[in-house]
Amino acid sequence: MSATIIHNYGLIQNRPGATNTGTKQDYTGKTRYNTSEQVNYIIFPVKAQVTGHFYTYFSVNSKVEKGNAKMKMEKLPSGSYRIRKMYKGITYTVITDYKPTQKEALQLLSAEMDKIQSGKNHMTFQTAAEKYMDTKCNVLSPSTLNGYKSILRNLPDSFTQLLISDIDSICVQKIINTYSKEHSPKSTKNANGFITAILSMFCPNTRLSITLPQAIRKKPYIPTDEDVKRILEYSSGSNYEIALILATFGLRRSEICALSINNLNGNMLTIDKAVVQGPDKQWIVKTTKTEAGTREIYLPDHVIELIRRQGYIYKGHPNSIVRYLHDVQDKLEIPRFPLHKFRHYYASMAHALRIPDAYIMASGGWKSDGTLKSIYRHALEDKKEEMQKQAAEYINQLLS
Repeated sequence: MSATIIHNYGLIQNRPGATNTGTKQDYTGKTRYNTSEQVNYIIFPVKAQVTGHFYTYFSVNSKVEKGNAKMKMEKLPSGSYRIRKMYKGITYTVITDYKPTQKEALQLLSAEMDKIQSGKNHMTFQTAAEKYMDTKCNVLSPSTLNGYKSILRNLPDSFTQLLISDIDSICVQKIINTYSKEHSPKSTKNANGFITAILSMFCPNTRLSITLPQAIRKKPYIPTDEDVKRILEYSSGSNYEIALILATFGLRRSEICALSINNLNGNMLTIDKAVVQGPDKQWIVKTTKTEAGTREIYLPDHVIELIRRQGYIYKGHPNSIVRYLHDVQDKLEIPRFPLHKFRHYYASMAHALRIPDAYIMASGGWKSDGTLKSIYRHALEDKKEEMQKQAAEYINQLLS
């Protein structure tokens, strides 16, 4: 084949073969100096702005195959410039804070390719995963880190002992297929996200195309007004009364356990912390789950009086609230549901009262309306017949 040959110093004219002598030339074709040294790189010509061609080069003695070697340079909204090029199915990317010349872009891409193919990728997935979690330990939620460790434990050695440089879409798809046999679609999706995040950190130019199992749409059980009323009446005067009341206002268990009386200011309750289980299984106080989780909510006078009379909000173990709730449900013969379902109740109730979504999200600490809509899409069971009757009556008036 005919290739253009490049040396460390500049371009050489088009010649057949991989090792030739020739006249060094610059981009305009002007002779700069001669050489009889063996060339160091082979490059493929691709259409660009300078003399109609652009040149991309690869390390000496490597096997080079002709293909689509088009390079793209674009300005990002931040003002930086991104240079990208695909080779053998891998996209190499370099970002600079200035607009490089075409020659500089070539050199940057070559350095990036050498770096990607260097020894840093000669680590197993297990090692990479541990380094990833260690790097992120101060910015990820303890519960997220616990989830990652659980995923890593459930991945087979046949995958975790692979070199990350050898992992491709086929490897990941196989492990996802195996993982999905014993885990739910949601857990499988989380495992895929964990694997992808690790490869993105240590092999940023590796592209994966993974098919995940179809999510199972479940109709969420939402407590009825009657369920909530009976549970709160039964718990009146107990150590769990205030915790359950706050749950009906959309608070998470982790948020309830982190509250103190100092979070009260008049009728406003500030939610800015959460109690979660750390990697060592110890309960720790951290910031709320999301930025939207830090918020203020209004509480009625009756609830404020209960809190001030008791002198605190909740002092027990986080798991004790759930155990107490299940005991009450069993005694009242109400279907068991987790404490978190009170958040769903709050969203559905507020939506039924025609409170705008923006206010419901702000009160409940939802970052996006996706979860919110999936909750109140299912109307409260005790409201369904009432709504249907209203619609039927309206149509009946049209017909009369």
